[in-house]
Amino acid sequence: MWHGDWRSLGGLIYVTKSLLMKRFIFYCGIILFVILALSAFQNKDQTSIIGRVNPIDGANSAWAIGGRDSATSNIVNGAFSFAIKPGIYKVVVDAIEPYKDAVLENISVKEGQTVDVGEIVLQRTLIKKR
Repeated sequence: MWHGDWRSLGGLIYVTKSLLMKRFIFYCGIILFVILALSAFQNKDQTSIIGRVNPIDGANSAWAIGGRDSATSNIVNGAFSFAIKPGIYKVVVDAIEPYKDAVLENISVKEGQTVDVGEIVLQRTLIKKR
């Protein structure tokens, strides 16, 4: 009789585990549905500034500065990009010696727009010989 009671208790544990697993899968499904539904209503158009630097090894980083907002980007293979809010920006390319920093002013970016500032050719600094 003891063994019979044990088996019926084991069956109860199995039913409880099975019910918990079904609830877990159900709630995970609901959470996934909510996440997908919310992402469907987000704006897919990103507001950004992109550009290139020549020579490609002439700078390591760039900044976009506008009002109270700013963004930074590493320059990889001569290219940079910023995900920003709409507004008017100044882009600063931090050049490596022997090149000069480059500055582009009054770059206007609207919601959902990507502005390509094109290729920024870095100028060499003048080295004075004695």
